Parts: sequence; structure tokens; C-alpha cells
Amino acid sequence: MAHFPRRVPLFRPLLASGALLFSAWPALAVAGERPAVHRAALVLQQSRTTAPSRKAPAPRATPAKAPARALTFTSPRGATALRNDLSALLSAKTRNGQWGALVVSLTNGDTLFSVAPDTPLVPASTMKTFTAALALEQLGPDHAFSTDVLRDGVLESDGTVRGDLILRGDGDPGLSSRFVRGGPEAPMELLARFVAGAGVTRVEGDIIADASGMEGRRIPEGWLTRYAGAAYAAPFSALSLNENIVIVGVYPATDRSVSVRLEPASSGLDVVSSVRVVAGRATRVQVRMVGESQVVVTGTIGVSAAPHRVQLVVSDPVTFTAGAFAEALRAQGVTVTGTVRIGRTPDAATMVTSLQSPPLARLVSVMNRESINHYAEQIFRNAARGADRRGAGSAEAANSQLRTFLEQKVGIPGDHVVATDGSGLSVLDRVTPRALVHLMHYAHHAPWASVFHASLPVAGESETLRLRMRNTPAQGNLHAKTGTTNEVISLSGYATAENGEILAFAFLYNGADRWNARETIDAMGPTLTAFSR
Repeated sequence: MAHFPRRVPLFRPLLASGALLFSAWPALAVAGERPAVHRAALVLQQSRTTAPSRKAPAPRATPAKAPARALTFTSPRGATALRNDLSALLSAKTRNGQWGALVVSLTNGDTLFSVAPDTPLVPASTMKTFTAALALEQLGPDHAFSTDVLRDGVLESDGTVRGDLILRGDGDPGLSSRFVRGGPEAPMELLARFVAGAGVTRVEGDIIADASGMEGRRIPEGWLTRYAGAAYAAPFSALSLNENIVIVGVYPATDRSVSVRLEPASSGLDVVSSVRVVAGRATRVQVRMVGESQVVVTGTIGVSAAPHRVQLVVSDPVTFTAGAFAEALRAQGVTVTGTVRIGRTPDAATMVTSLQSPPLARLVSVMNRESINHYAEQIFRNAARGADRRGAGSAEAANSQLRTFLEQKVGIPGDHVVATDGSGLSVLDRVTPRALVHLMHYAHHAPWASVFHASLPVAGESETLRLRMRNTPAQGNLHAKTGTTNEVISLSGYATAENGEILAFAFLYNGADRWNARETIDAMGPTLTAFSR
């Protein structure tokens, strides 16, 4: 599948917290919330004229989106009226496909609406609610991940480490300039400053990248090959940086020379450029990843053109992250005589410094509100490791723990959920509407309930629901996790009825008529909030 550039905003500052200043990394991977035609290389800034690109393939089995029109919802009075109205809405528009739905009053404990509640369906990004709940249960909202630097050798009085320096990953999904203020180089720059501040000036050895905290595979089972190279499907690893996206910048000069720079710079990537500078402002530059480590840049750029900056998915996160750390050390004046290689931390290694992540509560909020697949994959596997970081986190171990959690805590058979990944992008995932609603019930009463509720987008106001159900009773009321792929539309969360009842719901649609399915869900949402009895 071909991938084409897409404009996204440049980095923007956010708020300060403690000793670190945080900033916002652009939302690159909105999980299953992206359109059917996906784009891997995302243009940050380019000149006024761009090269014509090859025609993108048409979305498969995806009807054209109908013009927006006012939602039709009802204000049912009584449980029977609600059931009848939801049934009518469910059958009114979609021409094909399969529905599963369940609405339960958490206030009164009765079931208000049910359609195939025990039928396993593909959940898309509503799977992230299971990832969030499992992680909050296993790790706690205050849990933080730690990217550590250790030395395997003596630190002498002149600052020389007689041995290797180890960069050990903890699967931190937030090791990025989304949280560490600055550009893409900010996280490794800060960690390198910590190393220099610990007195290290020279390393007489190698930089060892230890990513043993997670399974070796980088792409989950069930991710389609057409996702490859797309930002929403970036690979995962215990050592991941900037959501495994690198920026490739092409800068023309008045002397007709051109420079190509990586942000962050990383010795783990080789740049091969044949870009030529031509007259004018036109930019016709192509950037692609060849193999796991070569960035190939071709084409032409005008001498008067603005810099051309493109985001590219990294194939080998471990080498990329460790290479960026090595370059950051050199920028801080720390000499490294050896190379970057992958290995494990020796038992006798001594801690030098570490960089802590924001608390899990904040990471879960980013994951659910912006529906970021990379966060979900990292958090899912970390939940399997547990707070004491046992062994390597894997999807298989996390799925096993999720089943145990569902059976022992949530009160539903574990086979109601099949989780081959943590994000819901896998086509092999299955959940039942009953499992989703039972999870909502458990999360509503859990010690971390406020964190879970706050992580869900709000209808008409925030993130993936900000444009949906506006100017209806659901706006500012209904909060739920969305799920969207070419063949799935889903929504699961909470709504407060007009009489004050708290309702938990799950609506799942699998089929080709997804635009009508979404409109149906967007009518059922305000119907729930307008309900009274």
C-alpha cells in the first residue's frame, strides 16, 4: 500500500509540572479513529507547491459519507418507551452488518435494552477500555514507568566509565516530547543531561540497548499488512521514543546545497539523500524507510522553498532510541568510544540515573481520549508485567491476565473477550456487549473510578467525540470510548438520564455501512440522556 504525506501542526507548548515542563506531541496515531485511506509520512511544513502524488486506493467496502444533517433522537418516558425507541433507531438506517447492544441502569440494576449481548464482535478501539481497566487494577493510577541508565564498570574520579553504559527501557509510552518540553530531541537530551550531571564524561565501552522488558515482536498479531508504515500502527517496544516517529527535515541553502537532518538525530538510522536544489519554491521530495535503518530521500526542493519536514514511522524502535541517546550524550560532551548494540543489563550493573514517566492515570487519559494505539500496546504489556516488573510483557500474558480479571473481579466469563492486542486494531480481537457493560459497571465502582471516567471523551466537547452529538442532550453528559475502522463502529461508556440515573451502555456494529451505523449511535446517545421514568 502506498502512503502519502499529511499536514499536521507543529509542536506547541503546554503546562509545567514539577521539575519537568510538558508539551504536546501532535496526535499522530488516533487508533481505529482514522479514515480508510491511511498515510504514513506526515508533512509538518512544506512549500506552497507540492508534487502530485499517486492516486490513493479507494477505501474498501466503505460507502461515501452522507452530508451532515440534524440527528433524530427521542425523549422516551419509561423503560418500554426507551426499548422501543432504541429498537426503532437501530433498524432504521443500516442496510447490512451485525449489531450488538446492551444498556443497563447502574442506579437501578435493570437491563433497559439488549440486542445480541453475548455475541462476540470486533471492538475496534473500545478494546482500550479493557487495557485501561486492567492496567489501573494491576498497577494503580500513580504507577510511573522508568527509563534507566546504568553502568557496567567503575566510574573513575575523572568521569570515565570503564565499561558499558546501558539504556534500559520500561515500556514507557510517554517517552516523547508530548510530555518533555521541547522538540523531538527533548527526552533523550534531558536523560543525557542527567547522565552528565551524575559526573559521567567518557564511556570506555558501548551503549547497550536493553528492551527485554517486552516481547521481541514489534507488531501485534492481527494487524493487517496495509497498516505497515502508518503512524497509527507504529511498532511497540520496551525502548520506544516519540511514539516511534522520526522527523526528516530537508533544508535548502542559497548556495544550492541541501542538508537532511533527523529529529531527533540518531546513529541508529542512516540517511541516503539525492535531493537536488532547483530554482523557485517548488518542493518535490519523497521520503521513505528502506529496511529497518535506512532513510532514503529523493527529489528536488526550490532554493526559495521553506524547509520540508516529514514524519516517518521507525521500523526498529530499539536501535533508533538507543542511537538517539548516544547522539544526545555526545551533544552533552560525553564521549562514547564504542558503538550501540542490543543486549541485557548485567546483574551487577549500577544505576546512574533515570527518567520517570507521568503517572499512569495521565497516560491512560491520553490513550483513551486521543485513541492512541501505541500507548495501548505499551500499557497492555506493562499490565502483564505488574508493578514489580516481572519478566517480559507480552500480549499473550496480558490476555491471560485480562481473562482472570474478568472472571474474578468483573464477574463475567473470560471467553467474552479475546485480546490479541491492547488497542483494538487487530482484526482478531473479539468482545461482547455484555463484557463491555460489565466492565463499565466494575470501573464505575473501582477505587480508580474517577480516573477511568475522566479518561473517556465527552460527547460534543472533547477529542474523538468533540464533533459528535453536538447540540443534543448528550453534549457534556455522555462520556464513552469510540471505536472506528473500515468495518467497525462502536461506542461504550456512560450517560446520565434526565431523571439522574447512571446508564452504562455498549453499541457495537460490524459491517460495511459504517456511516449510517455511526449516525445511528449518535441518535441513540442523546436518546439515553433524554430518557426518564
